[in-house]
Amino acid sequence: MQNPWDIRYSGEDYVYGKEPNTFFKECLSSLPAGKLLLPAEGEGRNAAWAAGKGWKVTAFDQSQEGRRKALLLAQEKSITIDYNLLAVEDFNPEKDEFDAVALVYLHLHREVRIPFHQKIAHCLKPGGRLIVEAFTTKQIGYNSGGPRDLNLLYTPGYILDDFRDFTFTIGGEEEVFLNEGEYHSGKASIIRFFGTKKH
Repeated sequence: MQNPWDIRYSGEDYVYGKEPNTFFKECLSSLPAGKLLLPAEGEGRNAAWAAGKGWKVTAFDQSQEGRRKALLLAQEKSITIDYNLLAVEDFNPEKDEFDAVALVYLHLHREVRIPFHQKIAHCLKPGGRLIVEAFTTKQIGYNSGGPRDLNLLYTPGYILDDFRDFTFTIGGEEEVFLNEGEYHSGKASIIRFFGTKKH
């Protein structure tokens, strides 16, 4: 069976646009450039922007079409990203490898989410920064994007429980108006977290 993300990304248009996620851009702009990890990076909008700001970007996704378009976008912007074809379940990082990790609309079932988030904490350096934006369980009542499965939607408590060794300067639930291409458009219920690994 064809990967549904390959189907979504197969057209010429960038389905979430070519511009970075707003919260991701704001958070990363406050940090000195270093090594950045972007799991489930799709068509590369965040990776290309960050690389253009001097970050050494490692990205991965399970979609071949997403990777293809991300590399095209990098070429268009004359920057380099290290983009691997990989499922989250197969991600096995080195300890203390990255200065920052961003999880932007990466929605996982609990049995996958918890061990994956443990790996994310493992690969961040002490003092490393974590950026998270995802749809909340309330998003099921909106038509602006996101999974239609409640088990794939998040609460603030999920992030606080999964990342207990972090201090968050931003953390909570918000109602926003999304304008990120055809699949993220309109009023939405999201969580946003920006935190630091303690040790």
